[in-house]
Amino acid sequence: MFKNLTVYRIGPGWAAHRAALEAGLEKSLFAPCGATQPLSAGWSPPRGVAHGPLVEGAGAQWLLKLTIEQRVLPSAVVRRRVEERATLIEQATGRKPGKKQAKELKEEVVLELLPQAFTKQVAIKVWLNPKQRLLMVDASSPAKADEVVTHLVKALDGFTPTPLHTTQSPAAAMSEWLTNGEAPAGFSVDRECELKSADETRSAVRYARHALDIAEVRQHIANGKLPTQLALTWRGRVSLLLTEAMQIKKIAFLEGVFEGGKPAKDEAFDADAAIATGELGQLIPDLIEALGGELEPGVTALAA
Repeated sequence: MFKNLTVYRIGPGWAAHRAALEAGLEKSLFAPCGATQPLSAGWSPPRGVAHGPLVEGAGAQWLLKLTIEQRVLPSAVVRRRVEERATLIEQATGRKPGKKQAKELKEEVVLELLPQAFTKQVAIKVWLNPKQRLLMVDASSPAKADEVVTHLVKALDGFTPTPLHTTQSPAAAMSEWLTNGEAPAGFSVDRECELKSADETRSAVRYARHALDIAEVRQHIANGKLPTQLALTWRGRVSLLLTEAMQIKKIAFLEGVFEGGKPAKDEAFDADAAIATGELGQLIPDLIEALGGELEPGVTALAA
């Protein structure tokens, strides 16, 4: 259901009403790219059923989906076509095109090639917990998560999410766990980690499928390298990769979490959504507590 999560705190100015949320999203429905349109983004039914609701419920949780479609136009193809046009102009006039003319040539070429370009789609899952006023975005990069937030802010009056910050920075907490060899309550340290120096060299050491309770790791930290990501397991039920930017990546539900008979196809979405939000809805508060609790606005986190 979810692979990555970036967590935001929703400001008090938004009235959480499902009908109003649905109406706001309907103002920006997804439509495929037009012939000369490089990018299109909009809201689509999370269940994947045409003309279905834009807001699906899993108990008290709300699920949304932002679909982004982009025309893929290789830069090498554009560059070659522009060079061909520039050569013809030079042969006809005896002069190479200037910067302004070269820019206009590129714009003309892009418009000509866009209708022939393939398209690719990305669907980004969005999870709203209205009671706790939390927004979770299933995006692998901060830029994608911010794009989702931008679309939500445009669609919903008074919706003002801000990144959730903790009293202790993830880098400081991960350094402490690795140095002391003790994970916070409910968590265990797994076998994947990246350590990176804070100076201009940004030298990095990566461990994969490797024990981390070794002197070498502690020595790297003592020498000034900070953890930028660390693999953890929560209560033996969910594995994840925590990053220095407070992103939760590589989410995987472990054996036993999805026990029970296989639900019918039309019930699979509801079952997966209920289990995923139920498990992660407990994991996120535990992680916030492990990082010293949520940081009050205007206060600086404790650094490593």
